[in-house]
Amino acid sequence: MQKSFWEVGHKPTLFSAFFYFDLSFMVWVMLGPLAVQIAADLNLTPAQKGLMVATPVLTGALLRIFMGVLVDQIKPKKAGLVGQFIVIAALLVAWLHGVHTYQHTLLLGMFLGFAGAAFAVALPLASRWYPPEHQGTALGIAGAGNSGTALAALFAPGLAIAFGWNNVFGLALIPLSIALLVYVIFAKDAPDAPAAKSLGQYLAVLKDKDAWWFMFFYSVTFGGFVGLASSLTIYFNDQYGLPPVHAGYFTAACVFAGSLVRPFGGLLADRIGGIRSLTIMYILAALFLFILSFGIPTQALGLTVVILAMAALGMGNGAVFQLVPQRFRREIGVMTGLVGMAGGIGGFYLASSLGYSKQVTGSYQIGLLIFAGLAILAMVGLMGVKTRWRTTWGAATATTAKV
Repeated sequence: MQKSFWEVGHKPTLFSAFFYFDLSFMVWVMLGPLAVQIAADLNLTPAQKGLMVATPVLTGALLRIFMGVLVDQIKPKKAGLVGQFIVIAALLVAWLHGVHTYQHTLLLGMFLGFAGAAFAVALPLASRWYPPEHQGTALGIAGAGNSGTALAALFAPGLAIAFGWNNVFGLALIPLSIALLVYVIFAKDAPDAPAAKSLGQYLAVLKDKDAWWFMFFYSVTFGGFVGLASSLTIYFNDQYGLPPVHAGYFTAACVFAGSLVRPFGGLLADRIGGIRSLTIMYILAALFLFILSFGIPTQALGLTVVILAMAALGMGNGAVFQLVPQRFRREIGVMTGLVGMAGGIGGFYLASSLGYSKQVTGSYQIGLLIFAGLAILAMVGLMGVKTRWRTTWGAATATTAKV
């Protein structure tokens, strides 16, 4: 008889992985909620604002490969400790030294990328404890650490008004230190971790076309999620004239929606199959982004549409990671890094293109329309691979999970 989710795995590791991931994501996108105040003090253009909030997203994406390799070489727990120490050191320097120029913001953003790379540690750390039929749920819970992006939006603008935005970097060290302590005490590596791979074996994964499909699918779901999460405070401030704190609250509501439904996306994928649930999410995300591109006049309606778009993208994130561990069970470390990298690149593209679109055309429409088109393209790609996937590695004879 199949055991229930709560009867298998290792819950202290699952929840400490979530907590570490959550607070890492909080600092990863911190420049987004602070962008209105930083831009006012440093006189940044819309394109500079876009690039500033997009830089941590890009470096986080590229560092996911590095962290994915590190996970396989020294195991997830140690890899996570390396990343946490680098992020804490970077914030400490920014707090004590100060961030005085546009170039300083980009430099800090590069180091905050290590926080975004937490994804490539937290997911394998949790995944390796769970059997195939519970991967969607386990990775949905660990992956709900995306909600950390909402914490940044909720608290950073208000703290910046109270203490100055530079001191927010110092204040962030308090929860990060608590997360580090919890991680050290409770997180444990799974006993059946695969052996470390050579560089050639990592590159071999890229010869498999399914790896590229997963990278593209996640570049749209997670790219849309994190690109919007980084840009929404600026968007609500520009579009509706909301002050930074109110714009931060709106952003937090949207990000919570996208994060909290990620486990449900994984659970739904476990129930009806990852392909079916992902197809639905792409259609919904494209629809809401298309509607949003026309500049909704009232802030309440605008907020509603963004929340719905973020929820569709968040559930899509959970669905992608119900499928990845089934197709690449033995290569989950490197695949989490590769797929996560693609997601971050999608986020960098969206955040920077929104800023560029605003500067060149005076509106965000072109940036949003192109991304809606990418969601449709992803859905078409999924239709193209589904028969092959369901008759090979996803066949009932090959796995106990629904594909």
